Amino acid sequence: MMKLTILGSCAASPSSIGFTSSQILQVNGASYLIDCGEGTQIQLRKNKIKFNTIEHIFISHLHGDHFFGLPGLISSLNLLGRKKPLNIYGPIGLKKAITLLLKIGQSWTNFNLIFIELDNLGPCVLLNNENIVVSTIPLKHRIYTNGFLFTKTTKNQKLIVKKVQEYNIDKTQFSGIKLGKDGVTDNGQIINNSELVETKIPEIKYAYCSDTLFCKDFIKQIEGCDLLYHESTFLENHKELAKKTFHSTALQAATIAKNANVKKLLLGHFSSRYNNLNLFLDEAKTVFENCELAIDNKSFII
Repeated sequence: MMKLTILGSCAASPSSIGFTSSQILQVNGASYLIDCGEGTQIQLRKNKIKFNTIEHIFISHLHGDHFFGLPGLISSLNLLGRKKPLNIYGPIGLKKAITLLLKIGQSWTNFNLIFIELDNLGPCVLLNNENIVVSTIPLKHRIYTNGFLFTKTTKNQKLIVKKVQEYNIDKTQFSGIKLGKDGVTDNGQIINNSELVETKIPEIKYAYCSDTLFCKDFIKQIEGCDLLYHESTFLENHKELAKKTFHSTALQAATIAKNANVKKLLLGHFSSRYNNLNLFLDEAKTVFENCELAIDNKSFII
């Protein structure tokens, strides 16, 4: 299970209905921050997210509505006495921008900031631990931009103790069986792995597709995702403006969801020109029925 909480859902600048782009994904007690627009730390407080659970921050691109909240968050972490390192993934230039602000303000942290700067044009794995695998999703925006694919996997299956004892399988085989190997008894009989382990929990996938021109290049990478967040800055009657600014419409986001055969779609990054966000749902549902709005402070269980 993963829990996604929307901290900010608006495009370009905060509005009366929400903050700019930011989300928190919680997996097995760990929190992964996805983009960090202005007001992110306020939203973390409001949603009772413990700052110290955040060890990895993923920044999609260097437009202000996606990372201007980061200096403030880092400062707060320092004031709260953080000691453990903070890993920050984002485009080249992010480290320079953040460290310059810290230098000017003589606000060096008492913990290590580890910047992993990106310039890969294709997908790459950023993190692979016991909780989750995180990969980039290359997008098409005015500047270098990535989305992120979060995959929760069960790497080691759980042994059925009664079965391995029943077959007298030696303990030296246990590690291999957990990884999927068959068991071998003392007399050489091969026992199928499926008899010796509990059913493996299927992968859970969440795809975050930040600012992007309507593009089908990454459909294969996100195919079958349990949840897809796809920006939908504009409605279809402004599709020419979407194209000009390298953004997408709600209809285009729904088209991606349908073609990728995802289970559910979240629409977000709404332009402030629209007062009625339900129009985004109405438009998207003409193509893909199972969709919702990524509204501030709303949570989704994946």
